[in-house]
Amino acid sequence: QVQLVESGGGVVQPGESLTLTCAITGPIGGVNRMGWYRQAPGKQREMVATATNDGTINYADSVKGRFTISRDNAKKLVTLQMDNLQPEDTAVYYCNLARISRIGDHTNYWGQGTQVTVSS
Repeated sequence: QVQLVESGGGVVQPGESLTLTCAITGPIGGVNRMGWYRQAPGKQREMVATATNDGTINYADSVKGRFTISRDNAKKLVTLQMDNLQPEDTAVYYCNLARISRIGDHTNYWGQGTQVTVSS
């Protein structure tokens, strides 16, 4: 019913930039949260950035000032602009959609992931 497809990953040097794009098909719901998570080798998945339908945005402390999340609700796209990338940003990045019901239940959907590698 709902599918998320990420694109835009790649290999860059420290200080360079990448833009990740997530295309969503299916209903996103009126109340929802879109976001990006990442998982580095040997580590747990962590939140990178999220954006709700009402404009609330959250970033992980490690990416504040460097990453920017944005939503295009008409096109059902969510992007992550990543500037000044560092080796510690190396991870598989996953797009997430959380549909939120009238009683507050969250239903999560995930993309397949896209690899970001930052290396000199």
